[in-house]
This record gives sequence, structure tokens and C-alpha cells, in this order.
Amino acid sequence: MSGKTLYYHLVTFIVVVIWGSTFVFTKMLLLSGLSPAVIFTLRFIIAYVLLMGFSLMRNGHRWWCASWRDELLMAGLGVTGGSLYFLVENEALRYTTTTNTSLIVCSCPLFASLLIGWFYRSQRLGRVQMAGMLVAVVGLVLVVMNGHFVLHLSPLGDTLAFGACLCWAVYSLLIIPANQRYNAVFITRKVFFYGLLTIVPYFLWVEPFDVSVLSTMSASVWLNLLYLGIVASMLCFLLWTWVMDKLGAIVATNYVFVNPVSTIIFAWWLLDEPITPWFLLGTLLILAGMYLCDKHGDSVSKSLAE
Repeated sequence: MSGKTLYYHLVTFIVVVIWGSTFVFTKMLLLSGLSPAVIFTLRFIIAYVLLMGFSLMRNGHRWWCASWRDELLMAGLGVTGGSLYFLVENEALRYTTTTNTSLIVCSCPLFASLLIGWFYRSQRLGRVQMAGMLVAVVGLVLVVMNGHFVLHLSPLGDTLAFGACLCWAVYSLLIIPANQRYNAVFITRKVFFYGLLTIVPYFLWVEPFDVSVLSTMSASVWLNLLYLGIVASMLCFLLWTWVMDKLGAIVATNYVFVNPVSTIIFAWWLLDEPITPWFLLGTLLILAGMYLCDKHGDSVSKSLAE
């Protein structure tokens, strides 16, 4: 692995670790009385405003895509990676357990690889890569269960969690043509814009946005939201778009397997939740599986470039 490729992998790892921490920080915001839709909207507003300010300061700023088809593509990214993904995932937590939700949502690299391989024949996984994927899935199960091997099935909640999983898989597919025609800043700004635009019907017909809640939020809540908006949304979505272009969608998406690992570490640090030997074994299996999957990485990046 070259030094530059190693750098891309390191950036991807850092992004996923930060995203893993968001489950803990979001839980803190939920305990403070904010709804999932309000949390999503505020963090995306913060990210969009800052990214728009950065874009306006750059030369050659553009508002729209080169065609209406590309604009629809950006809207699809905003829905699958923004509004619909976050709403479906958070709604799943209302009907099923956190364990079920984590297992289903974080298995998205498997479905993303299958979906991308269906549309891009050159991206189909070989036997070694598929074996690595399955090893990582086993590791994911051990990490999320963390020694408590009990699943409580909930048809509605588990279906919603699977919907979130499919949303991210489709997002990983759509980002490939977007990266071929536009830069990471433009794509990320569009994701935030359409994510916010498509959350509006939810507030109109399901749960009105309570503006008064803004005046009652403490300084710690605002700091939490700033972290989610600036670091976890603006910077991480920007870097994620960039590394997906550099490493390929399949290789980058495989890092989602690390997400629950970082979540549990942050939960152990901030919420005093325990870590078991099963967690350590699962982490090793995830790393081993990702190593096998990464053998597909060079061909992915080359074929996408072609």
C-alpha cells in the first residue's frame, strides 16, 4: 500500500470513528428533550450554512448542476444520505432495540457491495473479498451484541432499520457518478440542501418544528449540536465524498463495519457502558475481514477511473 493510499484509509477510518461517536452524542440530545427530526435539521442547517459560506468565498462558485438529471441525482443523495436515512433510522429505534438497529444498519457494506456490483460489473467482489465481507459481518455481530446474545424481533422496527441500511447502500451507489462530474464541496453542499428541503414535509404533516425549544437549550446542548453540525456533518460528509472518489465506493463503505466499534468505545468512555472480550474478538474479525475486502480496492479505484 502506497503512502498516499494509506493516507486515504486513515482519513476514512477517522471519519467512521467520528460517525460512531454521534450515536452517543445524539443519545445525550434525545435525553435533553430534542426530537430526532429536530436534531437532524439543526445539525444539517449548521453544516449547510458554514459550507455555503466557504463556497461563496471560492472562485467559480456555482448554484446548480450542469443538467436537470444531475440535479435529480443530487436530490437522491440528499434523501438517501440525509432526510430519509436519518428519519428511518431514528424511527426504527422507537420500535426495536438499539442492538437490532445497529446490526441491521451497519451491515450496509454487504448490501452496498452487492448493489454496486449489480450496476458496475467491474466492481463485483471475488471469492476472497466475499469471504472477507462475511468475516466482517460475523465480527459486527459480536461487537454489537457485546456478550449479550439475545435478539428481540420487531417486524416494524427491524424493517425500518433495514430501510436505513438500503438508503445508505443507494447513497453509496449514487455517489459514484456524482464524483465523476462534480467536486466534493459541491456534492456535499447539495446533500445538505436537499436533505433539509425534503425534511420539510415531515414537519408539515407529522411533527411540527417547535421553535421555542431553541431558547431553552443549554450551552452543553449547543456545543453538542455544533460538534454534530461542524465535525460530524460538514467535515465528515465532505471527507467521505472525497475518500469515496479516491478509494472507491466499496472499499470506503466497508469502513462502516468499524462504526459500532467506535460507538461502544465512546459509550464506555462517556456513558460507563461495559466492554467484553466478545467485543475485542469481534473487532479483530472486523479488521481481518476488511483486510481481505481491501484486496479488491486497487481494482475498484482503477475501474472507476476508467
